[in-house]
Amino acid sequence: MTDVQTERDVVDVLMTDHREVEAIFVELESRQGTPEHRRRLADVVIAELVRHSVAEEAYVYPAARKALPDGDQLAEHEIAEHSDAERTMKELESLDPSEPRFDELLTQLTATIRHHVQDEEADLFPRLRAACAREELVELAGKVEAAKKSAPTRPHPAAPDHPPANKLLAPGTGLVDRMRDALSGRPTSMRELREKN
Repeated sequence: MTDVQTERDVVDVLMTDHREVEAIFVELESRQGTPEHRRRLADVVIAELVRHSVAEEAYVYPAARKALPDGDQLAEHEIAEHSDAERTMKELESLDPSEPRFDELLTQLTATIRHHVQDEEADLFPRLRAACAREELVELAGKVEAAKKSAPTRPHPAAPDHPPANKLLAPGTGLVDRMRDALSGRPTSMRELREKN
C-alpha cells in the first residue's frame, strides 16, 4: 500500500499539465520549424488542453462546488473560460500554419490559457488544498488521470460541460476522436510527436 502523503494529488497532476502546455506554447511562439511541425505542435496542444478541460469539468469543478463556499461561481467562471478556449481551438484546428489567422488564434489561445492557469494556480488550487482532505485530492488525481485517457482529443464546443452528461458522453466522443487521430496520423502528445519526427 502506498503512502497517501507521498502520492501526487490532483493539483500536482494539473500543474504538470500546465507546465507541459506552456512548453508547447513557448515553442509555437518561437515560430521555428516547418509549417507541418507547427501544425503538429498545435494539434498536440489542442489535444492536451481538451483532455485537461474535460477532466477538470468532470471531477475538479464538482469538487470545488462542494468544498468551497463560492464553488458554484468559481466553477462556472472556469467553465466559461474553457468554452472560450474551445471555440478558439475549434477554429485553429482547421487552419494551415502559413495563414496569418493561425498565429492570431494561437496568440489568443495562449493568452486565454495563461490567464486561466494563473487563476487556477493562484486561487482555485490553493483553496482546494486547504478545503479538501489529502486523501480526497489524491483520489481526484486518479480520477483525472483516468478521465484524460478516455477524453476527447479534439474540441467539441457544443458538447456538455457539466456532470453527469459530460461524464457519460466524453468517453464515446474520445473514442471517435482517437480513431480519427490514428487514421489521420494526428499526434496527440509530445511523445507521439517525437516518435513521428
